[in-house]
Amino acid sequence: MRGENLPFDKKYDLCQPFQNGKGSAKPKMTHSPLTPGIVPGRLPAEAYARNFGDHEPALDRHEARVAADRCYFCHDAPCITACPTSIDIPLFIRQIATGTPEAAATTIWSQNILGGICARVCPTETLCEEACVREAAEGKPVEIGRLQRFATDVAMGKGLHPFSRDAATGKRVAVVGAGPAGLACAHRLAMHGHDVVVLERRPKAGGLNEYGIASYKATGGFAQAEVDWLLRIGGIEIRTGVELGRDVTLDELQASYDAVFLGIGLAGVNALRAEGEDKAGVRDAVDFIAELRQATDLSQLPVGRDVVVIGGGMTAVDAAVQSKLLGAETVTIVYRRGREKMSASAHEQDHAVQSGVRIIHNAVPLRVLGNGKAEAVEFTYTQDGPGGLTLLPETFTLKADQVFKAIGQVLKGAPDNLVIAGGKLAGPLGKVWVGGDCAVGGEDLTVTAVAEGRDAAEAIHASLMS
Repeated sequence: MRGENLPFDKKYDLCQPFQNGKGSAKPKMTHSPLTPGIVPGRLPAEAYARNFGDHEPALDRHEARVAADRCYFCHDAPCITACPTSIDIPLFIRQIATGTPEAAATTIWSQNILGGICARVCPTETLCEEACVREAAEGKPVEIGRLQRFATDVAMGKGLHPFSRDAATGKRVAVVGAGPAGLACAHRLAMHGHDVVVLERRPKAGGLNEYGIASYKATGGFAQAEVDWLLRIGGIEIRTGVELGRDVTLDELQASYDAVFLGIGLAGVNALRAEGEDKAGVRDAVDFIAELRQATDLSQLPVGRDVVVIGGGMTAVDAAVQSKLLGAETVTIVYRRGREKMSASAHEQDHAVQSGVRIIHNAVPLRVLGNGKAEAVEFTYTQDGPGGLTLLPETFTLKADQVFKAIGQVLKGAPDNLVIAGGKLAGPLGKVWVGGDCAVGGEDLTVTAVAEGRDAAEAIHASLMS
């Protein structure tokens, strides 16, 4: 059995959250009076566990050794440069090849404390693996992401947490946001002996990893298991249900703590700016993904018969693919520019198409049609030129009882004195540092957020101890 040597994967059964205990009987469909096409239970019960199981099975020990042997162990490795967290990739792969995956995990975690989730969700095909010498020479890179997952899974499965706190400094730091940036920052600060309080507006810690990625990329409750593992460093208190601006102000945090880190992400969603976007059946893709991620029984999660997703990033792809896996008959992604301009990688676009999703490029929505509820969306074609997008006279209509908006997220609830042009936060400013999606230069990538949180922690530590 693949992954048979990984006790971590056995502990967190990949399919367990999706079993409804009703055998193969198809759940009864219920209909909403406003959106009759959006219903739960479109598939037989056993299909949900199959569709939302691990889409990239873990390597077993033999497979990992074989994959590791393909590495050239480059001295000036381009894969390290391509990794936002600068993991010493040749070193950890050599450690796997020599039969010490626990040492490999330590090498990974020393740079990326969330290496387990990053191994699952990172677009390695456009980062380390694209830079791999094997990719250039043969068109087939070393499987860096899967090897990273193997090492971290083995070590976590054995209960290994190879870090400890330095002597207490007496300093207290507030971290706002328990996403990848905030967690990475908190862990590094705790290692340096500082006491950290993490404030999170949602019911759970994890941020993007818990609420914002496709369910089949991090199965079996892994995101929360990794948070629990990270907190074993000690010195970190997480307070959920606390929102900046509503429950506490930045001024209050600055007065109560020696430093503040803001990793609040991008909680707002851009408007569609199309007539009828307020109709029933139209919603934000991020809310749909979050709802799906927290569902204990996917057979009870409603999905449309004809789904249209508007956008071109990873959120659009994740919403579209998961709609198809929930049983939608037709799913279409519509993006305003060409394939090469989509922020979702070519690998993810291909995955969507292979999952049965149609992608239409160079089109924007004009209006959502329907009598109180979405029934179709009218689009117009676009031409992308030096002066920007030009709307063409030719239009087309797609049938749609469910429409997801995935056209980008924006900063929400941030302190006014930190917001700069472009809608992002700048720092440091006094006792305040920022990182992750909300920061200038931030990207919608877990690995980038981890790097920024880690680096901010080092800067905070240096400032506090100077």
